[in-house]
Amino acid sequence: MSFQITRGKQERAQRIVIYGIEGIGKSTLASQFPAPLFIDTEGGTAHMDVARLPVPQTWEELKEMIARIPKDPAVDDFGTIVIDTVDWAEMLCIEYVCKKHDKTNIESFGYGTGYTYVREEFEQFIKSLNEIIAAGLNVVLTAHAQIRKFEQPGEAGAYDRYELKLGKRTASQTAPIIKEWADMLLFINYETKVYNVNGTEKYRATGGKRTVYTTHTPAYDAKNRHDLPPSFPLSYEPLENIIPNRFKREIDPRLVKLMIDADVTDKQVRAAVEKAGYYPASKRLEMYPTEFIENNLIKNWDSVVSVIKETKGE
Repeated sequence: MSFQITRGKQERAQRIVIYGIEGIGKSTLASQFPAPLFIDTEGGTAHMDVARLPVPQTWEELKEMIARIPKDPAVDDFGTIVIDTVDWAEMLCIEYVCKKHDKTNIESFGYGTGYTYVREEFEQFIKSLNEIIAAGLNVVLTAHAQIRKFEQPGEAGAYDRYELKLGKRTASQTAPIIKEWADMLLFINYETKVYNVNGTEKYRATGGKRTVYTTHTPAYDAKNRHDLPPSFPLSYEPLENIIPNRFKREIDPRLVKLMIDADVTDKQVRAAVEKAGYYPASKRLEMYPTEFIENNLIKNWDSVVSVIKETKGE
């Protein structure tokens, strides 16, 4: 049997990791991705107007959510799954491993086997996110950042750098899995400039502009595969043409013409569909199955208009 060879770029949903210091805007940036649905592991999105699933209390609950997402019709109206934050998800993983092996904490395992169990469990979890990607939904993981002293092999001295804030003793096992999985690893921080004070030995820092960094430097981890600039002001706009949006599908032009001729709005059609017991009014017209638009709307347009008129008269 011959190989099946494909050529050129292949568009697919993206795997994004966004990390940064406390309160910098990680969740806010994630909320600007196409139609996001949050899995709020730490309960930190209460102040945000976003759609969210119940806060998972255990690792098993979180894994069950991830397994259900590609199959559940309730997710059809969403384009991005946001796990906010992955460092809290890792804590659930550690708790699960300790409970499973009847240990009080991860250090209770002998010879580092606890860290191996966490790595294996976490690796399977990250791989399971690819099922969501295959279903056409982007996946965004947010994480806090921490400063760690780093010693470059073969170089004298050490320096501080920002890294994903994962478990103190488990980060070396789980952080590489997350970074390798990601198509984009974006670091958010305040842009700071240091200047000398009047030729003295004193220096001051100024700045405060929130900035997204996209390429690796000695000071932080970051990467992207889309030729983004090394940094840009915190905004979703530079990512808009990179992140696939499955809701950019157009409504069938025949249906659009029928709506215009009958002076009927998108909202009225969705309300009529809900009244007939098919889909909730929140479901976008462009997300209706082609067969439904053809057989239930276009071919039965007079009935749809009648339902709309009846609703107006109520």
